[in-house]
Amino acid sequence: MNTVNQKKYKQVAIIISVVLPLAVATLFSIKIDGFDFSFLPSIYATINGITAVVLVSAYIAIKKKNKNLHKNLINVAVVLSVSFLLMYVIYHATSESTVFGDSNHNGALDTAESLELGSIKYLYYYILISHIILSIIITPFVCFTYLKGWLGDYEGHKKLTRITFPLWMYVAVTGVIIFLMISPYYN
Repeated sequence: MNTVNQKKYKQVAIIISVVLPLAVATLFSIKIDGFDFSFLPSIYATINGITAVVLVSAYIAIKKKNKNLHKNLINVAVVLSVSFLLMYVIYHATSESTVFGDSNHNGALDTAESLELGSIKYLYYYILISHIILSIIITPFVCFTYLKGWLGDYEGHKKLTRITFPLWMYVAVTGVIIFLMISPYYN
């Protein structure tokens, strides 16, 4: 592939890496009433779990030198991640945020509920905050790792994968953990 096309694809990856997190952040300020998408969290948590399995499978495939299978599995992982993101945004644009530990479902954590949670709330917030931060950070890593593989820069791809794979796995797995921890508090 010529240098002009490589630069064009790199620019697209940069734009996606910047625009996507900004668009998601902006969409959180939008609330659309009249729709019930309360079923989505279990679906997008499942998608996160499947993404983790697909990523491990892609890793195994490349270790076995099966480049075609690896490529196909990574394509699936990207589609799953985009699907997750779309459902996540739809859910949060149409639903009130769920408060972790809000067992009476009044939208606030009172003293009794906080005491009942104990120190588990600190673990939850640690996982949640690290998940959110890394989900923003992972976007350019996935874009550039994918781009390098697609353009045939396998050395660059392999180098970036050392960072991208564990971050992407962490985000996928912690997405499931967050859902399992907060699901008792959904209305």
